Amino acid sequence: MFLRSDFGVEQAGGAAALSFGRAVPAPLPTPGLIARFQERYPDFELIPDLGSRIGSASWWRGTATCAALLAGAVLLSPGFERPIYGAVPAALSGNDAAIARAQAIAPLAMGGKTGTRLAATGLANPLTDTPERPVLQSTVTLGSGSALASALQRAGVGSADATRAADLVAAAVDLGDLKSGTQLDLTLGRRADKSQPRPLEKLAFRARFDLSLELVRSGTALALNEIPIAIDHTPLRIRGRVGDSLYRSARAAGAPASAVEAYIRAVATRMPIGRVGADSEFDIIVKQAKAATGEVQLGELQYAGLNGGSGKLQLVRWEEDGRITWYDGRGMGERKGQMAMPAAGRISSTFGLRRHPVLGFARMHKGLDIAAGHGSPIRAANDGVVAFAGRNGGYGNFVRLNHSAGMGSGYGHMSRIAVRSGQRVARGQVIGYVGSTGISTGPHLHYELYRNGVAINPRSVSFSVVEQLGGGDLRAFKAKLAQLLAVPVGGARKKAPDAAE
Repeated sequence: MFLRSDFGVEQAGGAAALSFGRAVPAPLPTPGLIARFQERYPDFELIPDLGSRIGSASWWRGTATCAALLAGAVLLSPGFERPIYGAVPAALSGNDAAIARAQAIAPLAMGGKTGTRLAATGLANPLTDTPERPVLQSTVTLGSGSALASALQRAGVGSADATRAADLVAAAVDLGDLKSGTQLDLTLGRRADKSQPRPLEKLAFRARFDLSLELVRSGTALALNEIPIAIDHTPLRIRGRVGDSLYRSARAAGAPASAVEAYIRAVATRMPIGRVGADSEFDIIVKQAKAATGEVQLGELQYAGLNGGSGKLQLVRWEEDGRITWYDGRGMGERKGQMAMPAAGRISSTFGLRRHPVLGFARMHKGLDIAAGHGSPIRAANDGVVAFAGRNGGYGNFVRLNHSAGMGSGYGHMSRIAVRSGQRVARGQVIGYVGSTGISTGPHLHYELYRNGVAINPRSVSFSVVEQLGGGDLRAFKAKLAQLLAVPVGGARKKAPDAAE
């Protein structure tokens, strides 16, 4: 038998059924007055939004409520004509006024300060002497080596110490060799009188790549200590595949830009760069100086090698009498073609028989006349040695150069000579300036070309000149080449002290 409770739950018969059946839910709480009001008037708002539903009943009720609140505030106010009195603290005076003024926002002219820092008051006693730091350390940038003493004086060093320091440094290195921008580390000591400059206690700087200098005060005098820096001169060797671009590949391998440019120029003297295949291998050796302190300096290109489909190319930089030439592995120099025009101008008279413009009769003209402005530069047509430089009869100021393979050249009517006898000159080097000395009707260059001492037509000559090392120069060259080829990639071997440079 089942019984239904008042809450609609069916239970087993009898009172005992309540002990194991579903629990009877608790009765709901009785709603309060506000809840019953909200249940009956759900749209009522005590404080409606006057910006929405303008004109509705709720809006008018909110407007009335706002007006009632404003009216109540006005009715409860004491009135605009009746002031409200309050207690005013007494004015500060004496030390309290000074402390308050120090913490207030006041014009600086009145001695006020802002923030947590307090201005001096009557409680602070001024010091008769201000203490100073016992030692000052600073760094000075040197403008030029010759101005070392003045740079030290601007940093606070006394004139006597600055002059003495400059003299000591000059005894170790030439002041003119000190590079602009050198950093000077200064230490100035304690002085007995503030009217005197601080004494120089220590000065340290890098004088050269392989030398540091240090001046230290010992008693009343300065002493100079020279600190040599060990330098490893092992060259830097870089090798790699040419790929799509020789320049980009060499730069990506770590070669400096200047060395890559010099490498391309050297290789271009023997073969067109466009013929270098992508599978070819470049081999670059550059001068390198590595200091024990970690700094590295890279110098000129020393070796330019190329291995590829067009064969094997080995070029070594060789310097003699200030002239730089690239020789291959056999000691053969660069092949040079037709001589260059020695001056910029027009040809006013050619080679051959002509009527002399001054003498008035026909005679052999052994060269070319190049009309150019007075003072225009005259350049050597090819590498050579000055055989004669001076006055030469109707030629006026005259220079004669001896080239290789029995060739020579002459330059006449110069206004001024810029070389001397026995001097070696390079192709394109200025040897003088256009003039009208000797038998001449105006400023021009008389240019002659000789083969085995006989004048020939300069415009008809097209020949090649190849320089070849021999004797002791060739042996020194071979030794240098062997030394460079022994350098491993990356450079780890130290250079032999007796190696050729």
